Amino acid sequence: MIDQLRHMAIFARVVDEGSFRKAAQSLGLAPSRISETVSELEAFLGTTLLYRTTRKITLTNEGRSFYARV
Repeated sequence: MIDQLRHMAIFARVVDEGSFRKAAQSLGLAPSRISETVSELEAFLGTTLLYRTTRKITLTNEGRSFYARV
């Protein structure tokens, strides 16, 4: 349960900051760890929350709904 809460907080920070890199800087973690954490959360929920490209991230419909509740 605690891990999922931590994962949700990291997901929200990614959305707030607009990138994995900026979220990582603000949390003092590696960008790769941030990405892994969001991927673990997506696997736990069984849905994709973010569309990822090399330039930006975009919330999916499920991600938008989930973010509103986080």
